[in-house]
Formats: sequence, C-alpha cells, structure tokens
Amino acid sequence: MEMGRIEEVEGARNEFWERTRGAFFEAGWNEDAAERMLRWVKRFRYSLGERKYAEGTVRDLEKFLDEARKKGLNERAVAFGAEALRIFYATVLKVDWAQGLEVKVEPGKGEATGSSRGEARPVLSREAVERRYGGRLDAGSVPERVRAFIEEVRMALRAGQYAARTEETYVGWVERFVIFSRPRNRDAISVEMVQEYLEYLAVVRNVSARTQNQALNALVYLFREVLDRDLGEIGGVTRAAERRRLPVVLTRDEVRRLVAAMPEGHGLMAELMYGTGLRLMECVRLRVKDVDFGTLQVVVRNGKGDKDRVTTLPVSLTERLRGHLARVRDLHEADLAEGHGETWLPEALARKWPRAMRDWKWQYVFPSVRLAVDSKSGRVRRHHVHENALQRAVSEGAKRAEIPKRVSCHALRHSFATHLLEAGYDIRTVQELLGHSDVSTTMIYTHVLNRPGLAVRSPLDG
Repeated sequence: MEMGRIEEVEGARNEFWERTRGAFFEAGWNEDAAERMLRWVKRFRYSLGERKYAEGTVRDLEKFLDEARKKGLNERAVAFGAEALRIFYATVLKVDWAQGLEVKVEPGKGEATGSSRGEARPVLSREAVERRYGGRLDAGSVPERVRAFIEEVRMALRAGQYAARTEETYVGWVERFVIFSRPRNRDAISVEMVQEYLEYLAVVRNVSARTQNQALNALVYLFREVLDRDLGEIGGVTRAAERRRLPVVLTRDEVRRLVAAMPEGHGLMAELMYGTGLRLMECVRLRVKDVDFGTLQVVVRNGKGDKDRVTTLPVSLTERLRGHLARVRDLHEADLAEGHGETWLPEALARKWPRAMRDWKWQYVFPSVRLAVDSKSGRVRRHHVHENALQRAVSEGAKRAEIPKRVSCHALRHSFATHLLEAGYDIRTVQELLGHSDVSTTMIYTHVLNRPGLAVRSPLDG
C-alpha cells in the first residue's frame, strides 16, 4: 500500500476512535471511564474474528460477555463492558438491535476492580433522567426543518467571521440543545427550554461552571443573531459549581523523560511548549515568520483573547528547530513544484496579499503530513498538524515514560511558569510571557512551587 494511502487509512481510523470516545462523553461518562470503554470495544473486535464490527449480533455480544464472566470478571464489570458496547452500536454504528438494549449501570461508576478512578462524575440514573425530562435523551434524528436552522447558525457565524473553533463549538451546543429540547420548529424555541437545558447540564451531566457558561453563550448567540430575539435574564437555574484546580506540574526530569518517550517531531513540539509557555493551539498554529532566531524570540499571534505577545526562544532548541524548518522548506518547495504550496490565511489578509498564501514565511512551522481540501474555499492546502495528534503523543509518551501524573499539553505550560518562578523570575515577567491579563491568574503557580513564596518549612523537617 502506498504511503499516502496508509496515512489516509490511519487518519480515518483515528477519526473513528475519536468519534467513539465522543459518544461515551455524550452519554455522561468521564474521560477515564471512556478510555476503558474504548478498550472493551476493541476487545470485542478480536472476538469477531475476520468479521467487521457492523456484522456483530446480539448473540455475539452475549457470547463475548459470557467469556468475560468465565475469566473471573464479576457482574458489575461485565455490565460496564455491555454498556460500552451498547453505546458503541446504538450511537456510533446506529444498528437497530442495539437501540432497545438495557444495561443496568450508571455513568460515573467504574468497573468493579476496587478502583475509584471512574467515580468522579456522579449522575442520576437514566430512569430518573427520563422521569424528569420526559425521555428526551432518546433524541433520534433531528427534523430537517430544525437541521436547516442549525445550518443557519453556522452561516451566521461565518458571516460574522468567527474563528473555526468558535463555529464548531457554538454549532455543537446549539445542536445538542435542539436534540434535548425537541422544539416543533424554530419559533417554538423558548427561554424556558434554555433554562431547562442549563439545569440539565448542571444537575444531570454535572458539568463545570465554565462548560455551562459556554453553552449559555452559544444559546445567547442563537437568540440574538439567528432568532432575532432577546434571551434576557436567565434566572432560577442551578449554576454549576466553580471548581478551583491546581495545575499539574512536571519536574525537569519528568519533562526530559516525556520528550525522550515521544516521536521526534512531536517531541520537538513538546519541548517548544515547555521552553516557551505556548498553549497547544499557539504551538500548532505557529508560522515561520514568528520564530526569530536573531533575537531568540517567538511571537504569538492571535493568542487567547485575540492578543499578541512575545515569549523567549530556548537557545538549546535553535539548532534542532533550524534543521526542522529546513525539512519543512523542502516539503514546501515540493508542494510548489506540484502546483500546491498554499496555506490558510485570514480572509482579510488573503484578499490583501493573495500571493502570501504561497510565501515561505507564512507557512506553518509544524505542517500536516498531507494536503487537504479547505472545507470553506475548496482549495487544496497544507494545514498545520492536527492538535489531537500532539495531544495523543503527549499522553502516550507520559505512559511510556511511566509518569504518575495526568499529563497533557497544558501541563508543559504549567511547568514552564512554575520552573521560572522557582528560578527566581519576577511574577510580572512570567505574567507577560504567559499572556495573562490579570496577575491573579499567574499567582496560582505560587501554590505548586517546591518552595513557595514564604519559603515555609514543614514542622516535621525541623
């Protein structure tokens, strides 16, 4: 099989598993439980032999679960696996026989292995949800007239030149709201439906305050820009609890072990995030022109809050980054020779400087391995590496390095800030490098220092 075909198949496979993982999240399971559910689904595939998932039957499922019992798993663990397969077949593959399956296991509960890892999200039982919300979780298909108006939301966002990520987020929330509320038509959407949905998110789904607010912002946009109505004050709704979490911080040794356990390209990105304090999307969207080797600076364009800032470029990375950019330039030259070589630019810039899309300085530092068709313009371009690929590489690298922490890309940014404070840098300097509007946001890192600002010693240490 040709290399391009292998990459295409691998990309489709990754997209399929991401969609499956998302189905578990939608069903109310937390991240840890969703990962274990994914393993149940993959185990079931092996039991089918040469057959595909879609060829599985209820009998195959029963036989598979019986085998699990024979291996010593108790009923609660088996029920957990059965629920994973029910969600997979009912919502991902959408096969008829899975729609009526009943599994007595509640989201938030883990397998019966003595572990409490999956118990972080207690929710109501499905029966309680249906009693309170009229069974609306069994959404079925969205009527065409409603789906047409969801597309209207998408077009309004594009007309307002909102970022692609904002478009994806808002459209997703509006669609979930419509599936939950099931209005007869767009005129039937009411403030009461919004109140009920926000209540559901807080009480049943147990989402964070930030997630609930994000949903509210999307619905405010829906009323204001699409329905041309004022949502007004939303009162009488249970507000999701504010949760203050301390950031996960790696030691310098753990950072070195993590990078060593990652593939070369992703390892370089991880080191750059740690060495500069870049966020995930700031790293993958970095352009060639914004890396200044002369002044050892990285310019972050359109960061969080649409703000620009400057951060430091590690001297120890310059040679490797130069070598990486040389290989990227060769790839760009090959694209140009084949009649491609474009990258994405904001529409205003693309109109003002139409040739800039092919210019070397505007290319991404970390481009995708393959060309893609832009969904809006239809043009063939080389976009930046997908953020999910880097997230997976960091997560898998942490497992291989046996780091006993919940490691994510953002943990590298947390580690950057904490280690600078440990080295004695002023908190205002760290605030500027991180791009925080308020120093109180940066202050959280003083709580995870090895020696906090007051240099307090435990009484046990004398």
